[in-house]
Amino acid sequence: MITVHEVSMNFGPQVLFENVSVVFNEGERYGLTGPNGSGKSTFMKIVTGDLEPTSGRVRRPKKFGVLRQDHYAYEDVRVIDVVLMGNAPLWEAMTAKEALLAKGDDLDDDDGMRLGELEMTIAEEDGYMAEPEAEELLEGLGIEAKFHNQPLSSLTGGDKVRVLLAQALFGKPEALLLDEPTNTLDIASIRWLEGFLADYTGALVVISHDRHFLNEVCTRIADIDYETVIVYPGNYDDMVEMKAQARSSLEMDNEAKQRRISQLKDFVQRFRAGSRASQVKSREKALERERKAMADLKRSNIKRPFMRFDVARPSGKQVLNVDALDKQFEHARICEHFHLNVFRGDRIAFVGRNGIGKTSMMRLFMNELRPDDGEINWGYETQIGYMPQDHSEVIEKSDVTAHEWLWQWNVEANEEHLRGLFGRLLFTKDEPFKPTKVLSGGETVRLLLARLMITQPNVLVLDEPTNHLDLEAIRSLTEALALYEGTLLFVTHDRQMISRVATRILEMTETGVRELSPEQFTEGQFLMNRRQYRKGGGDW
Repeated sequence: MITVHEVSMNFGPQVLFENVSVVFNEGERYGLTGPNGSGKSTFMKIVTGDLEPTSGRVRRPKKFGVLRQDHYAYEDVRVIDVVLMGNAPLWEAMTAKEALLAKGDDLDDDDGMRLGELEMTIAEEDGYMAEPEAEELLEGLGIEAKFHNQPLSSLTGGDKVRVLLAQALFGKPEALLLDEPTNTLDIASIRWLEGFLADYTGALVVISHDRHFLNEVCTRIADIDYETVIVYPGNYDDMVEMKAQARSSLEMDNEAKQRRISQLKDFVQRFRAGSRASQVKSREKALERERKAMADLKRSNIKRPFMRFDVARPSGKQVLNVDALDKQFEHARICEHFHLNVFRGDRIAFVGRNGIGKTSMMRLFMNELRPDDGEINWGYETQIGYMPQDHSEVIEKSDVTAHEWLWQWNVEANEEHLRGLFGRLLFTKDEPFKPTKVLSGGETVRLLLARLMITQPNVLVLDEPTNHLDLEAIRSLTEALALYEGTLLFVTHDRQMISRVATRILEMTETGVRELSPEQFTEGQFLMNRRQYRKGGGDW
C-alpha cells in the first residue's frame, strides 16, 4: 500500500496539485493519467521519493520497484546483474557472499557465521532461482539470451530501458511504480507485460500514453485534474465516460442554481422598497444559500486538439507498386523479393518486433534508402506527406519560429487560417512564435501534423506518429486517420490505432512479410512467445 497525505506541489506561481490525499491499495492496478504538463511524472517522482513535495508526505512499502531511465549508472554491469539489483536485499547478500568466498582459506569463524547469515537471506529472497527468474523477465521483454552476460553498454538505448523495466519487476516488490513502461516496447513485449501485470498482486501505479494498455491492465484510474488527483473505478475508457458524465451533471446543476439565483435577485430588486419586506428578506437568505451551494467549477486541464487531413486532389487508382524488393544490411535482412500493390484508399499498418526493419521499409518507400534489388514506383498524381520517426530530419532545431517554419509549406492559407490551425492544435496565443529549438516533443509532433493538414497530400507515410502525444491527442489523431480519404502507410505500436484505422495489416518477421487479417491481429496470433517461436523453427 502507498499512502499520499495532503501533498501539494508548485513551481513558482504554477500549482500542479494541492492537498492531494490518495491511497494506492495492494491488489489494485492504477493508471496515472492527465494531459502533457499536468504533472504526472512529477507526482510519480514524489511517490517514489525522488522529489520532495512543497508540503505533505508519502508512506511507501519497504520493497518497491521503480522504472527509472538512468541506464548510464549500469553501463559496465552485466545485463543479468542489473536485473538482480532490483532486489536490493538479495543483491547485497549475494555481493557480500562473493566477497567473503574470495578470501579462500583465510576465512575465520566470524566469516563463517556471516556466511550462514547471508545464505539465510539469499534463501528467504528465493535467491537460488533468481537468475532463471531474471532470464525469464528479460526474454519476455525481448532481450535475447546471448546478451544476458554482456555489459549493459552492449545494448541499444531502447533495450537498455527494457532491462531497467525487468529490474523494476524483479524480486516480487510490494509496489510497482512505472513511468511510460511501453515506450520502447514492440507489440509482442507489450502483450507480455500486460499478462505479467495482470497477475501482479501488489499495488501498481503506471503512467502510459497507450490507451489499449491502460484498458487491459488497470482496475482504477488516478486522474490528475482540477489541481488534485481523482480516483475512478475501472479502466481508462470507464474513467473518460464517468468524468464526462460527472462534469455534465455538475454543470447542469450549476445552471439550474444560476437560474434560481437570477429569479431571486429579480424579486429582491423589484420589491425591496415596497411593502413585501418580509418576503424580500426571506428571498435574500435563499439567495445567499444558493450562492454558497454553487459548485466551484475549476477549469479542467484536459484539452483535445482537432485534427483533419483533407486531400487537395485524389491520386490515381494504383498508388504504389513494389516489385521484387530486396534489402539487406550487414546483420539483418529487411525484405527479400517483396511484392506490394497499394490502391487508393488503402490504410496499411506495418507491425513487427523492434529492430525488424519497419522504419527501414518506410525509408525505402521514401527513397531515403536504396534497395539492393527490385523497384518502387509511385502511381499517377501521388502527393506524399511524410512524417519520419526522427523529427529532426524535418524540423531543424534553430531560431526559426514554429509560425515561420509552417508558413513555408503554406500555398493558399492566409494568416487568419494559419492562426486558426495553430489554435486547433492547442498552440496558445504566443506559442507559434517560439523558436523550433525550444519546442517540446509534443509541440514538435503537432507542428508536423499541422504541415500535413495544410499541404493536404493524398498519401500519408507516418512512422510512429503517436510518439510524444498525450492520450487525448492520440485519440484525435486516430479519429482523423480513420476518416482520411487518401492512402495511408503507417508504423505504430498503438494497437487501438491499428484496430480503428488499418484496412490492411502487414507483419514483418525474420522470414519475410505476410498479410494478417484483422482477426489475427486482434487475437494476437502473430505475437507468439519468442521461445515458442525459436522452438517452432521460425514458422509463424
